[in-house]
Amino acid sequence: MPPGHDHPPAGRDPDTHPFAPYVRILGRGKKGARSLTFEEARQAMAMILAGQVEPVQLGAFLMLLRVKEESPEELAGFVRAAREALSPPDGLAPHGLPEVELDWSSYAGKRRQLPWFILAALLLAENGVTVLMHGTRGFRDDRLYTPDALAALGIPACRDFAEVGRELARSRFAFIPLEHFCPRLKEILDLRRLLGLRSPVNTLLRMLNPLGAPCLMQGIFHPGYRVIHQQAALLLGEPHLAVFKGEGGEAERNPDLPCPLFLVREGQALVEEWPALFPQRHLKAERLDPARLAALWRDEVEDDYGTAAVLGTAAIALRLLGRADDHATAMEQARALWAARDRHRLPGR
Repeated sequence: MPPGHDHPPAGRDPDTHPFAPYVRILGRGKKGARSLTFEEARQAMAMILAGQVEPVQLGAFLMLLRVKEESPEELAGFVRAAREALSPPDGLAPHGLPEVELDWSSYAGKRRQLPWFILAALLLAENGVTVLMHGTRGFRDDRLYTPDALAALGIPACRDFAEVGRELARSRFAFIPLEHFCPRLKEILDLRRLLGLRSPVNTLLRMLNPLGAPCLMQGIFHPGYRVIHQQAALLLGEPHLAVFKGEGGEAERNPDLPCPLFLVREGQALVEEWPALFPQRHLKAERLDPARLAALWRDEVEDDYGTAAVLGTAAIALRLLGRADDHATAMEQARALWAARDRHRLPGR
């Protein structure tokens, strides 16, 4: 169990709101402020998710954390509280449905390149990996979000975990929007419209893993969060995690750049340096037409960037899943899977 307390923060004034001590811990100034412990973070997020805080408190709390950035203990505490607030089934296997092997969070959206990572996830599903993808649609008009890309591919979004189980049994891939399994977190995420900044909820959602998959696939935008995610995973006892700076903040390998890969394997933290796949960078896509995803799968178009993004992302997942011991082997396996795919049928449809 991560270090922390089993009681509220010390020094609570009976005349103040019960949530005020958590704001005070973060906002006492340069010398007096400190990070929350794991247990304080868990209790604070539990109150937030239960609707036990005032809007002004929530805004202050989120922005104080935004200024200092979350510690691994805070992130782990927030995730623990969020998982405790969810009400997914105890497991899919008792109902005759496959357990989730790979959790894939998708909350950033894409604006420079198409979401090629979707094809990587479907390629894994075609080859026996059960993948749960969760995410939501943001409010920025210049981004293509995963729910819209999947809809363009004819892949339905699940409305609850019962549908998730049926889709996993049918095709080993399922997508569920955040608002269909934790609307309170969706509400808090959408405060970005009012605050103008991302909040710790953006970080929490990548670690949420609602069905307890043993492997977590995570992309981040700000490189410093790789260590935070890695250390939070260790605190939470996650056995397997891959986190890297993904294209646009999604869990998608940018083949134009070297990729430091931060892993947790069997409870051990590792960092691997994966080389760039091209000597020069590609230009931004002229427009994001999701129809090109299916066209690339069917070999109707050629796209060296898109193909490399699919292969590089699938290779990271194969390394995470323990099916490859290094970059070269993972890439070789990804190429073999891509070459053998069923071009006439897109998984999940």
